[in-house]
Amino acid sequence: MELDNSAKLFIFIGLFLMLLGVSLFIGEKIPFLGRLPGDIVLEKKDFKLYFPLATRALLSIILSLFFWLSGGFLKR
Repeated sequence: MELDNSAKLFIFIGLFLMLLGVSLFIGEKIPFLGRLPGDIVLEKKDFKLYFPLATRALLSIILSLFFWLSGGFLKR
């Protein structure tokens, strides 16, 4: 029974890594990612500060939903 849970865990780790790789591959092609309202950008002569507040919140919600769904599947 314990081997079954380990197999499910490795499947979800693999899916997560695959989604991470795909997001890194196509991340630059998504026009609004990193430029959402709420992202802070300060530019001066020799200084640029970029703080993606809204993008981090969106990614946090997506990852929380993914882990919540995967946690329910692993309990079966």
